[in-house]
Amino acid sequence: MTSDTTTPPPAGLTPPIGELLEDLFATLEQRKRDMPEGSYTARLLAGKQDKLLKKIAEESGEVIIAACEHDTAQLRYELGDLLYHMLVVMVREGLTLDDLSAELASRRS
Repeated sequence: MTSDTTTPPPAGLTPPIGELLEDLFATLEQRKRDMPEGSYTARLLAGKQDKLLKKIAEESGEVIIAACEHDTAQLRYELGDLLYHMLVVMVREGLTLDDLSAELASRRS
């Protein structure tokens, strides 16, 4: 598979992952509160849960394909899509990043 995704910025020019996730999560929560017209996120949050969950399945499959093909650029892109949709599910279901952090921390022992 040939990737047409953009090259990521050089190291040091992107925010730390925690900061980025917190900013993205805050944006998703704001979309849930405001439900702006024309927002893809707002449509996912307001629509049928089944449609959102099907996006998770679709994006998971695309991650698998990119990994199998060793296409790191496409894999990075698809992981971004999957993570975004997973965060939308979290917001929709009332989970927080702290909830996820606590779950992951509990698995480290």
